[in-house]
Amino acid sequence: MNAQPAQQRRLLDLADLDATIRRAEEARRNPAQASRVHELVEHRKELTQELTTRQGVRDDLRTELKRIESDVTVVDARRERDLERLNAASNPKEAQGLESELASLARRKSDLEDGELEVMQKLEEAEAAVAEIEAQIAEVNDEGGRLSAAGKAEVAAATTKIEAAGRDRAAVVAELPSELVAFYDKVATRSAGAALLRRQTCEGCRMVLSGTDLSEIRQATSDTVVTCPECGCILVRTEESGL
Repeated sequence: MNAQPAQQRRLLDLADLDATIRRAEEARRNPAQASRVHELVEHRKELTQELTTRQGVRDDLRTELKRIESDVTVVDARRERDLERLNAASNPKEAQGLESELASLARRKSDLEDGELEVMQKLEEAEAAVAEIEAQIAEVNDEGGRLSAAGKAEVAAATTKIEAAGRDRAAVVAELPSELVAFYDKVATRSAGAALLRRQTCEGCRMVLSGTDLSEIRQATSDTVVTCPECGCILVRTEESGL
């Protein structure tokens, strides 16, 4: 294939634009924040499971505390009833029985109050444990929100860059022969597409060409489109090529 040297040099612009588009497409598919956002999502799942466990402990303690408070209310009611009966009792045996029951109720209330204090302490600790996880979840949500917003902005910027590079690419393509563009597109599927030959080195794959390959390129006319024997990209020759 043949093309004017100036047209071949324009392929470098095309390659640069394609590289820009590829980088922007990668940024759009995988914004820099994506990995951390994924980590936060997984961490939030773990925290949510732990929160459910801690809430269960807290709720059980709340239920236990209500049961004890209810028992205390029952004991108090029975104590008030027995006191009224004792005050009205005229039978010594009946009075003795009521006094015995009042003593038993006093012990029962004391035990309940001791249990109530113990449960209240555990409940305070459980509520603090729940609040701790809730605070961690809030921090994760806050960071996730910031990163998601930044990721969306990065995707939008990448999209804008792709669109701009696409317009510039179309302008370059319009200047070049369709056969040259078609050949470039073909080799670009497996290489940089086009690259400078500088100091006997292909800048597409960074490989130094052998003496035999350089000899063949020296013999090619300036309008002959040559390719790198290593990566296959179109080699653009200049006075820096070292030929």
